[in-house]
Amino acid sequence: MNESGLKYLVIGAGAIGGITAAFLRKKGVDVEIVCKYEDYAAMISQQGINVSGECGVFRIKIPAYAHISQVTEKKDIIILATKATDVMEVAPALSQVLNDSGYIISLLNGICEDEIAKVTGKDRVIGCVTGWGATMESRGNLIMTSRGDFILGYPWKKADEMLNGLAETLSCVVPVVVTDNIVGHKYSKLIINSCITSLGAICGLYLGKMLRIRKARRIFIEIIREAVRVAESINLKIEVFDGKLDFKKLVSAKGLFSDFRRHLLLLIIGYKYRKLKSSGLQSLERGKQTEIDFLNGYIVGKAAIKGVDVPVNTFIVSMIHQIEKKEREIIIKNFDDPFFNRFGS
Repeated sequence: MNESGLKYLVIGAGAIGGITAAFLRKKGVDVEIVCKYEDYAAMISQQGINVSGECGVFRIKIPAYAHISQVTEKKDIIILATKATDVMEVAPALSQVLNDSGYIISLLNGICEDEIAKVTGKDRVIGCVTGWGATMESRGNLIMTSRGDFILGYPWKKADEMLNGLAETLSCVVPVVVTDNIVGHKYSKLIINSCITSLGAICGLYLGKMLRIRKARRIFIEIIREAVRVAESINLKIEVFDGKLDFKKLVSAKGLFSDFRRHLLLLIIGYKYRKLKSSGLQSLERGKQTEIDFLNGYIVGKAAIKGVDVPVNTFIVSMIHQIEKKEREIIIKNFDDPFFNRFGS
C-alpha cells in the first residue's frame, strides 16, 4: 500500500482524536471523523475544530459523521480514539468501512488490540501509545496541554515500510517513535493508569492530595508489583514509562532505603502532577462507566490465565464496579476498607 494518498477516518472527536484529525487535515491528508452526535458532527463540518495550546492556534473544518454507518466510502487507515469502553460497540462496524488492505490504529487506553483483531485479523492492527496531553474545553474547542509523542508498532510483527510511512504522516501532530515492542509500551502506560486512574476514581482526590497519603502510596506500589509479576508470567518486557520510570526496578529493590526512595518518587510525581484528576473519576462524575476492565481488569485477566495471584488489582476492579453500580460512594474512606488493612492506617 502506498502511504501517500491514503484515506483516513478518525473515530472519536474528543481532545486526542479531534486534535489528531485537525492536524492531519491541516497537512492535506484525506481525513474524516466520527463524533457520535449529530449536532457536533454538523459543527465540525460547518464551523470546524478550534485547536490551541502547546501546538499553536488554528481552526479547520473536517467532514464529520455522527455514526460509522454514515461513512460513504471505505478507508485505508482507521484511527480509534474513543474510550476503551466503546471498543466493543465500535469493533463490529470497522470491517464495513475498512479497505481489504487497510489498517486500524488503536489510540485506546489499555490493551484492546486483541479485541480489534477478532474483527479485522491480527495483521491489520497497529498499537499506539499517546504520550501527549489534551483536553476539551468545550465542544469544538480542543487544547493540547502538553507536548510528547506517539509510539507506534505492530503487536504481532516487526515494523516495516508501511508502518514507517504512517509514522511520517502522524508526525504532523507530534514526533512519532516506531517500536517492535508496542505491547510493552502499552502495558507500561496501562500500569500507570491502573494506579492513577483507578485509585483516583476510588477516593475522589486529585493526584497530589492522594499521593500525600502513605497508605495510598503503598497500594499504588502493590498494584505495580502485581502487574510486574503478571508481565513476567507472560514473558512481556515492560518498557520504561516516559523514558524515566522503570517499574521492574522500582518494585524489585529490597530494604528500607529502597522503600524510602519509592515513596519519595511517588511524592515527587504527586507534586509535579498535583492537579491531575483521574479520567476514571471524571467518567463516574458524568454518570459513565470507567475503563477499569481494560486497565486493572486486563492485569487480572492475564493473571487468571497464568495462575498469578493479584489480590489488590482484583479488589480494585470489584470496588470500582460497586461505585459504577451506585453500591459504594466515591470517598477517601474507601482506603479504610478492611481489605486495605495490610497497608497500614
